[in-house]
Amino acid sequence: MNKDRRKALSKVQEQLEEIKDAIESLKEEEEEYRDNMPENLWGSERYEKAENAIRELDDAINALGEASSSIEEAVSE
Repeated sequence: MNKDRRKALSKVQEQLEEIKDAIESLKEEEEEYRDNMPENLWGSERYEKAENAIRELDDAINALGEASSSIEEAVSE
């Protein structure tokens, strides 16, 4: 891989990390929202939607982490 492609991929990796950080922040906000729900709403549809959103955001964070790691491997080869 040439220097220009390595540089471009490194920039993409940085962008992925920034996006991952933004999603982590939003996930934390969703967790706080869920955790501050009154007890009578636990198990409700709203609570379940928040739980599902948190789970999906976790999946997205993990996928972005894997993509970033794969790019790092490609650049270092």
